[in-house]
Amino acid sequence: MTDLSRYPITQKWPARHPDRLQLYSLATPNGVKISIMLEETGLPYEAHRVAFDTHEQQTPEFRSLNPYGKIPAIVDPNGPGGKPLALFESGAILIYLADKTGRLLPADAGARYETIQWLMFQVGGVGPMFGQVGFFHKFAGKVFPDKRPRDRYVGEARRVLDVLNQRLEGRTWLMGDEYTIADIATLPWVRNLIGYYEAGELVRIEEFPHVTRALETFLARPSVTRGLAIPASRG
Repeated sequence: MTDLSRYPITQKWPARHPDRLQLYSLATPNGVKISIMLEETGLPYEAHRVAFDTHEQQTPEFRSLNPYGKIPAIVDPNGPGGKPLALFESGAILIYLADKTGRLLPADAGARYETIQWLMFQVGGVGPMFGQVGFFHKFAGKVFPDKRPRDRYVGEARRVLDVLNQRLEGRTWLMGDEYTIADIATLPWVRNLIGYYEAGELVRIEEFPHVTRALETFLARPSVTRGLAIPASRG
């Protein structure tokens, strides 16, 4: 049986199935990227809920895996060369899982790098801009009398949405007919902006019909439905 005891994180979240990939996450836009990817590829895995309400992401056990204290993170007992591999950062994990399974990242070199380009656009643009809209619109920032910070990020979010909308015009997915890790990374953030952040009206989401159409297609996938609920809200 695989021994993961050298990873301190397993002291707080023991592995019931140490031969499976271990996922440490929460059902946030960044977290569900990985659970959706795992559901899409069919890799056996075990999910552990990292509770934000009790700041588990800042515990020594979690930070031993990701010193930045952010989800998601994984330990793959069957990493390269058959050796365990620990990874954090959702973009890096998506690329790793795509390479491991040969799924959802084009084999052609040009298309591969183009896909990674759109993945990096999500990591550097979509997530940070939408997250700031959420902060200033729904959370602590909503009490600020000065609405200029909120409006700045609303403008940036609309700029990002316009880029995505233009890209998706005439395409099913960001890479055309091929569904990839770029879509898995991006569309949970669009869902969060409209749903959890309640900012659809604020950003005038109806002006980006190709984005909302892609989101609907994404949400209709059974693997996405399953992945959005992992880890479970309790347990």
